[in-house]
Amino acid sequence: MVTSIYTNVITMSMVREFLKPGDVDEDRFERAKRIDWLDFDSIVKAKILMVGAGAIGNETGKDLVLSGFRDITVVDMDHIVSSNLARCLFFSDRDAEGKEMKARVVAEGMMGLGDDITVRHITSKVQELGEDFVSKFDVVLGCLDNLLARLYLNSHCYKDEVPYIDAAMDKFRGKVQVVLPPESPCLECSMNASHGKIIEQRFSCTGNDISLFVPKIGADITTTSVVAAVQVREVIKIVSGRRDDVLKNVLYYDGVRNTTDVLDIQKREDCPVH
Repeated sequence: MVTSIYTNVITMSMVREFLKPGDVDEDRFERAKRIDWLDFDSIVKAKILMVGAGAIGNETGKDLVLSGFRDITVVDMDHIVSSNLARCLFFSDRDAEGKEMKARVVAEGMMGLGDDITVRHITSKVQELGEDFVSKFDVVLGCLDNLLARLYLNSHCYKDEVPYIDAAMDKFRGKVQVVLPPESPCLECSMNASHGKIIEQRFSCTGNDISLFVPKIGADITTTSVVAAVQVREVIKIVSGRRDDVLKNVLYYDGVRNTTDVLDIQKREDCPVH
C-alpha cells in the first residue's frame, strides 16, 4: 500500500515538472489536433496548388496556412490594383501603387503567418506551365474568375486523377465544386449553354492582341470568406483520407437569404473530359 501511494506521488511530481501550466497552448495546432480524424501529418506533407491570388485566393491562402498546410504553390499572372484592397487581406496601398504581382505578395503574406512554411509563387498563366504541371500536386484549388483557366485545370486534374476544388463568387452568392477523378462528375459536366457561348466567343478570337471583354462582377468579402472556408475544409477532408465525407455535387451559398443548397450534378457520358 505504501509503495502504491509513493508511486502515485512520484507520477504527480513528474507531471508538475514536465507539464507546466500553459504547456498545452505552446503548440499552435493543439486545438486542431483534438479533431480525432484529422491527419495532421498528411496535412503538413501535402503539396497544394492554388491558382488565383485575388479575393478568394487571399482568403483561401490564409486558411490553408492556418490549417497546417506547409507546402503550397501560388499561380497568378495579374498585378494588384486599388479595387482589390477591400477584399484582400495580404494587399496594401503600396502594393497597388507599385502594381506588385498578386502571386508574390500573397505568397509572402502566407509565409508571414507562421514558421516552416514554403509558399512558391509563379507569375504566369497556368496554361503556360506545361502539360504535366498539375500532376506534381496532391490537391489543386481554383480561386479564379476566368472560365477557360478553370476548364484547363479541370481537364488536366481529371486526366492526372488529382482532386480539384473550384470556388467562385458573384456579389453575395458563392459556389464550391469538388471534382474527385475518376468517380465524380467534373466541372464541364455542370456547364450550361451560357458557359458554352463564352467559350465560343473566346476561341473565335484570333491573334495575340485580341481578347474577349468580360464585365467585372460585384464582390463582397463576407461571401469570399465563406466560399474560401468551404474550399479549404474540403482539402482537409481529402488529405485526411475522408473522401466519403467530401462535398458531393455543387454547393451554392446565398448570403442574402442565408441559405446553402447542394445541386446534384450527373456525370455526363458525352463529357469530353472523361
